[in-house]
Amino acid sequence: MRGLIPGHMSQTMKIASWNVNSIKARLDHVKAWLDSQKPDILLLQELKGLDFPYDVFDAMGYRCAAVTQKAYNGVAILSRHEIGLIHEKLPGMDHDEQARYIEADINNVRVIGIYAPNGNPVDSEKFPYKLTWLEHLKNRLAALRADRVPVVIGGDFNIIPDDHDCHDPQVWAGDALFRPESRRLYRAMLNLGYSDAFRVRTQNGGHYTFWDYQGGAWPANKGIRIDHFLLSPCIADRLQSCTIDKEPRGLEKASDHTPIIVTIAAPAKEG
Repeated sequence: MRGLIPGHMSQTMKIASWNVNSIKARLDHVKAWLDSQKPDILLLQELKGLDFPYDVFDAMGYRCAAVTQKAYNGVAILSRHEIGLIHEKLPGMDHDEQARYIEADINNVRVIGIYAPNGNPVDSEKFPYKLTWLEHLKNRLAALRADRVPVVIGGDFNIIPDDHDCHDPQVWAGDALFRPESRRLYRAMLNLGYSDAFRVRTQNGGHYTFWDYQGGAWPANKGIRIDHFLLSPCIADRLQSCTIDKEPRGLEKASDHTPIIVTIAAPAKEG
């Protein structure tokens, strides 16, 4: 297997997250993006299938860990560094059959990839499940903060945090992604001391990570920001940039999401 020497740390670490909406359908897109962007770590969501192309990514120099499910959900970590797998299920949701969570130690950072529940329709069992799942996620993040673990958590949170994170708040009013209960839990995670990496660097609106396939949403930029990176304080202090790469959304047969990328500096040397 190719990749970085275990324990090696460059001056920065580039970590990306991308809901690919089927790794089988979007494999060529992911390969091309890895070739051009060369992230140290890529978190993938919505793999949609039991099979994962470990060999393909191994040949590109990426170690892989994946949690898969037949036809739905699925999360993975690709890394140029060794992956010390910690959890394949969200703690507290040990009997959950949905593949939505992966947690690992990579280069002295706790890296978490999530695909949070959508929660629609809100008058079904899906919305209480979403809130329960997010509550357990908040509890996990609280435990990691209490232990002072350096954390980067990224993925599809399926939450629109604020009005300026969608093209038209009235369109999304009442949707599970925009309901007050969902946004309240997102704020509760921030109140633990985590930083929304994109908002640290970019305060204005009009920046999105998802555009629906319907209604000409992509060309009209009628999007929503639901893919996020949250950083614990010691990682937030090292944040250099957080950007959204819109180019993959414009490809033929694209995912309806596009990658979000954080770049963090190496920790300062002691002495």
